[in-house]
Amino acid sequence: MVLTGYSWLLLSAAFLSTGAEIIITPEPARPAEGDNITLAVQGLSGELLAYNWYAGPTLSLSYLVASYIVSTGDETPGPAHTGREAVRPDGGLDIQGALPRHSGTYILQTLNRQFQTEVGYGHLQVYEILAQPVVMANNTALVERRDTLHLTCSSPSPAEVRWFFNGDVLPITIRLGLSPDGRVLTRHGIRREEAGAYQCEVWNPVSVSRSEPINLTVYFGPERVAILQDSTPRTGCTIKVDFNTSLTLWCVARSCPEPEYVWAFNGRALKNGQDHLNISSMTAAQEGTYTCIAKNPKTLLSGSASVVVKLSAAAVAMTIVPVPTRPMEGQDVTLTVPGYPKDLLVYAWYRGPASEPNRLLSQLPSGNWIAGPAHTGREVGFPNCSLLVQKLNLTDAGRYTLKTVTLQGKTETLEVELQVAPLE
Repeated sequence: MVLTGYSWLLLSAAFLSTGAEIIITPEPARPAEGDNITLAVQGLSGELLAYNWYAGPTLSLSYLVASYIVSTGDETPGPAHTGREAVRPDGGLDIQGALPRHSGTYILQTLNRQFQTEVGYGHLQVYEILAQPVVMANNTALVERRDTLHLTCSSPSPAEVRWFFNGDVLPITIRLGLSPDGRVLTRHGIRREEAGAYQCEVWNPVSVSRSEPINLTVYFGPERVAILQDSTPRTGCTIKVDFNTSLTLWCVARSCPEPEYVWAFNGRALKNGQDHLNISSMTAAQEGTYTCIAKNPKTLLSGSASVVVKLSAAAVAMTIVPVPTRPMEGQDVTLTVPGYPKDLLVYAWYRGPASEPNRLLSQLPSGNWIAGPAHTGREVGFPNCSLLVQKLNLTDAGRYTLKTVTLQGKTETLEVELQVAPLE
């Protein structure tokens, strides 16, 4: 009897042998897509007439890959043949350029001269060369303890997934937020220490591919707002400054992003949006409370710190300082009085020595301005004891005397020589 096509399949049900076990193993053992694979066969016995190969779980005609007649070497493709399979004379099955769809159960059915059949089972797994996955995020900029992070590892291939954080394997504390399949990372109430670069990696026994990093920013703060002087924390302290010297205050805070800064002096906002405040020339007018307010535009939170700035004891002594120091004819000059007594009762300015009443320019008792005999209409006094002389002429040069009386009755007299430069 000559066996052709599928004619011998009809005999298999009636003549099933129980010979040695047929073992089917793939070579290579872990093939990747594109490899040439051989399903090698061991345990064949007797003189065999034909082979049938099936790519499926049962001996169904729809799963038949090919039939092979040993004596003639004739091979007949079946319905499951993909154009890549070829049966070997020793019973093995070659698959050229295997694809992942070639994975599955394979069955070899043999027929011997007694028209008995034997069946062997094997499994083939063709591993995919994995494409680079992509990490997708619901948001890459989140507010600490307020927002929830969702990261998804997107890959078209069924593969194992690993996560990396800043180049290292994801810490166990963060891994606790992974979904059962490892592809979704969820962090409720995100923390600042979880900011950084996230990557996912897909892998199988023959291939591994890691995504590009996605960078996560976590906004927080401001916290620990403080005022520094020369890198020294001064928050809540009193800073003593010598008269006419400079002072720079720095505002610092733990915050992401860098906060916006607002400075206030004695509760009044200053036009300064920088992280530092500079007092170029310290006088009594600059004494008071300085406050720095740090505002985070992302978290909408704010914090503040304050210091008290005072003139040092060495600056308490009262002096008279012309501003400018040597004015020109036609200019205005202000005779400022650093260190004037804060418990002032009355003061008087004289154009010359205080011993001559007719030299009185002005005085300020109880907040009321009174012009004296020597007043020319160009002099103005202020509560801080300073005297403004407007539109100077050369005759305004000379001695000016200030006499002060405190609430305790303490009297002090100061003199200054004013120089007026002529116009050239």
